[in-house]
Amino acid sequence: MFDAAIKIFSNSYTWAHYWEGLVTTVQLTLLSLLVGGLLAVPLAIMRTSKNKLINWPVWVFTYVFRGTPLLIQLYMIYYGVTLIEGIQESFWWEIFKHALYPTLIAFSLNTAAYTTEIFRGAIEATPRGEIEAAKAYGMGWGLRMRRIILPSAFRRAIPAYSNEVIFMMHATSIASLVTIIDLLGAARDIYAKYYAPFEAFIFVGLIYLCLTFGILAIFKRIEKKMLAHLAPR
Repeated sequence: MFDAAIKIFSNSYTWAHYWEGLVTTVQLTLLSLLVGGLLAVPLAIMRTSKNKLINWPVWVFTYVFRGTPLLIQLYMIYYGVTLIEGIQESFWWEIFKHALYPTLIAFSLNTAAYTTEIFRGAIEATPRGEIEAAKAYGMGWGLRMRRIILPSAFRRAIPAYSNEVIFMMHATSIASLVTIIDLLGAARDIYAKYYAPFEAFIFVGLIYLCLTFGILAIFKRIEKKMLAHLAPR
């Protein structure tokens, strides 16, 4: 096993392939979280509405995407695009014929569903006193939401959202099933080239572990900074 590890990691192909996979994994994670986060904020606000015509469609969206496996969602979008009549003759095919875009759509919608519920819970947990005080100052609904409710909700959502970020980073590993070379895809290629499953997969597991600790450290600092006013003096 030790000799096999030396053979694998003394090759420049191995390091270049793992680096390519790492870059792809980070890109998929960041882009999915960015798009999903931008979708989640308005959806969370709609989810807290007492109007069923506004609330119910968002509930259905979050229920479906949280209630079905991400892999099924990826397959439905990745393979389903090809079944849309006329798409292969349209300019959209230049985008969707690449695996990256259907994958980003699946990941973004999935994380948007989870993030919507995280933000929705944080919004509903806003202390009633803060809202009443804002009303007493004459703030309208939009101003209250922008200056009081959302900033307060974002601070409360940090611990739960950090878990969603880690989950999303781990979930990107299924991208290798639709021909994208992420970290896991790189490990599978190394395994196929050198017939050394332990060395290939243990190393990529350690990379995921380091990324997880890095994410936790970042959110720890963010949480400490944003919740500094609650620390004992």
